[in-house]
This record gives sequence, C-alpha cells and structure tokens, in this order.
Amino acid sequence: MTVGNRLKNYYELTKPKIWYLLVFTAFGSALTASYLSHIPISPLTWVLLIGGVAAGSAAADTLTGYNDRDIDAIMDRTMGRPIPSGRISPKNALAFGLILAAISLVCAWFINIWAFALMAFGLFDNIIVYSKWLKRRSGSNIILGGFSGGAPALIGYVAVTTQNLEVGLVMAGLVFLWIPTHIWSLALHVRKDYAKARVPMLPVVLSERKSVRIIAGTTLMMVLFSVLPFFFHLFGLIYLVTASIFGAAMVGLSLWLLIRPSEKASWTVFKFSSPYLTALFIAFIVDAFFH
Repeated sequence: MTVGNRLKNYYELTKPKIWYLLVFTAFGSALTASYLSHIPISPLTWVLLIGGVAAGSAAADTLTGYNDRDIDAIMDRTMGRPIPSGRISPKNALAFGLILAAISLVCAWFINIWAFALMAFGLFDNIIVYSKWLKRRSGSNIILGGFSGGAPALIGYVAVTTQNLEVGLVMAGLVFLWIPTHIWSLALHVRKDYAKARVPMLPVVLSERKSVRIIAGTTLMMVLFSVLPFFFHLFGLIYLVTASIFGAAMVGLSLWLLIRPSEKASWTVFKFSSPYLTALFIAFIVDAFFH
C-alpha cells in the first residue's frame, strides 16, 4: 500500500463529513463572539481552536468507529469503512484516535480552562456515554450523546469571550437540537441496517408512524428555538429572515415525511439538515458583523 493510500485511509477513518461541520460551528461561534464583543482573535488562538476542534472531532469519530467496528461490519452502509474492511487494524485505529484526542486536549488547554473542560466533556460524552454505554442499549441514545455535538460551538465562543454567554449557549443548543432530526432521519432511511446489527436507534424500536411524528416534533422544536437569538437584541433581520426561511423549509420537509413517510423523504430531511445548520451559522456571523 502506498503512503498516499495509507493517509487516505486514516483520513476516511475520521469521517471528515462529520467533523467539517463541527469545525465550522466552532469557527462561526468564535467569529460571532469576536464581532459582538469587539475582541480580535489572534492567529495563535485561531490555530489552536481550529486545530483542536478538528482533532477532537476526528478523534471522537475515530474512536467511536473503533467501538463500533463489529456492528459496522454487519451493516451494508458501513462495512466498507477502513476498520471493518481491513484497511486499518483496530489497534492502529485506537492509537490514532487517542493521539488525536491528546492533541485536541493540549490545544484546548492552551486556549483556556473553559475550552479544555468542554473539549474533555465532548470527547467523554461522544466516545463513552453515547458510543460505549448508550448506542446499543437505548433508543434515545442520541439525545444524551448529542451534548458533544454542541461542544465545538461553545468552545469557539469561550475561546474569545464569556461576555453574552447566552449567545454561545444558544448556538451550542441549536446544534444539540439539530442532532436528533439529522440522525433519526438517517436512521429511518437505513433502519433495516440498524435492525440487522441490533442497534436500538429510534426508528428500530418504534414504528415508522411514531418515528416520523417524533422527527417532526424535534424539527419544530429546533426551528422555534432557532428564532430565540433574535430576542436577545444582539441579532437583527439578517438572522431572523435566514432562520425563518430555512426553518420553514425544514418544517415543510418534516411534514412531508410525516404525511408520506418514505426513504426518499427521510433521506431528503437528512441531506437538507446540514445546509440548514450551516446557513444559520453564516447568518450569525454576518448579522454580528453588522451589529
């Protein structure tokens, strides 16, 4: 195997499509905090923040992949991943994940104590609470495991300031509320895979009708919550209009899934949820810039 292929395998092991978005939430919340507080961000802080969150998110994805290597080998969607396909040994994956976790904690430590505590919490919540303890035991596994998804946004905010901390908390809360819609719509799309691997994701333990009702409910809760920052009087029409338009689209898609459940509808909700979150964080940045 060439060095290039080996590097590509390790890169794939980190599930970059997941950590790209998490890094963007950290970037977006840091820039928003900087604009609102008029505190410039030093180049060193940017390096520590982006490098730390990227390493931490990649570490979590790598180590959850290590934990899930047996069920990944059963599921059609995941059997081609580096560990179950045999391209990377479990031992090497574990070592790589632990190195990434250590890098993320060192970076966070040099930002400040709040960033370090949140990074440690995020790693523990995702790797241990969600992946190790809950994923194979509880249909609501993603709820408690979702706290780690909001950690990068809050890390980005506290890397700059703790002024108007409610903004950072709401940005993190938005990611937390986004995760059930994102994950459960995917799980509904591939529920036969999860059932085959005996993973009790929500659509596996509940009927399709109940699952789509819950997905519609969590989507509505997320969209209503997304409007909250406007009432802090720190964001204006740019954010409100963006949240309203993209929120209406999310609600519309979830209603489509509710009224006519199908693999196509659940896949569409899943695919649109990432641009939705991205658009809201861009709106945070732009609105804060003009604040």
